[in-house]
Amino acid sequence: MVRPSARRATAVAALLALYAAGCSGPATAPPAGATPTGGAGATAAPPAGPSPVPAARAGLGGRPSPSARPCTVFPADNVWHADVSRLPVHPRSAAMIGAIGGGATVHADFGSGRWEGAPIGIPVTVVPAGQRRVPVTFGYAGESDPGPYPVPPDAAVEGGPDGTGDRHVIVWDRAACRAYELFDAHRSGAGWRAGSGAVFDLRSNRLRRAGWTSADAAGLSILAGLVRYDEVAAGRIDHAIRVTVPRTRTGWTWPATHSASSATDPALPQLGQRLRLKRSVDLSRLPRQARIVAEAMQRYGLVVADHGSAWFLSGAPDPRWDNDALHALGGLRGSDFEVVDAAGLMVNAGSGATG
Repeated sequence: MVRPSARRATAVAALLALYAAGCSGPATAPPAGATPTGGAGATAAPPAGPSPVPAARAGLGGRPSPSARPCTVFPADNVWHADVSRLPVHPRSAAMIGAIGGGATVHADFGSGRWEGAPIGIPVTVVPAGQRRVPVTFGYAGESDPGPYPVPPDAAVEGGPDGTGDRHVIVWDRAACRAYELFDAHRSGAGWRAGSGAVFDLRSNRLRRAGWTSADAAGLSILAGLVRYDEVAAGRIDHAIRVTVPRTRTGWTWPATHSASSATDPALPQLGQRLRLKRSVDLSRLPRQARIVAEAMQRYGLVVADHGSAWFLSGAPDPRWDNDALHALGGLRGSDFEVVDAAGLMVNAGSGATG
């Protein structure tokens, strides 16, 4: 970019200006650490520096700067991206599917428009490099990653500002390639308070500490399992999908790290259990948006992540969803699924990498 002779001074000045602009802003977030679910409430570390809030943020479909390294949601060898279409069926598959609800229908718990006044699904707020970090306090501080978090004051909350449900807040910092996820999040002074919170380094396969929750009961990333419109528009979802079930049994199945049940009935699935839509199920008549979701359930499967209604699939709201097409997934029933044995994929219990 340096120009010769008479233009050299101008070019050097431009280069210095570009360099200064590219290096400005606060440091990137600290590496992922602990995660929520247990322990007394505590105040997170104070905000990192006086950096101002950027003037604008990209939406979920926004693209990072062309100069930034692409930020995928976990590496290609991560268990979320594992093809489970040929894995063996779990020996207790029939019992677990029956416990979840063999006759219950699949429901896309996301879409366009509003339901009871709030967007349908779990929203994702994409923030730019340099987003100001603010303090966060946690009810389950002992299993939460301490703040500050780069959560803007107008971050989208599941269920809307007045929602009474799980109130997840998912912040995706693509420049740092990290996800900041909160459960039961509420504005509090200059920052936020939440039940629990977790920070995920999206370029790492490292799992949370054994026994720790996250913003999800299973201790997993919520962002990793969401159906996003941009994926469906591109024609392919390349990861497993987050699903809720009414009950689980105590303990967890890799890659989960946390249990939220004391039940011991072996017919119940555990958090982290991998489910799969049977290959024999004909998808040809499903509308395009529903078919792409169903194809992902056949190839990458579902991950039991939390308690809730049976066969509710998690996704991010978007005005471009065709709700009628997504409702066609209701033609699938629990009996169309099976539990797979994914233990053979595990390389290390503390890692989401697959062998």
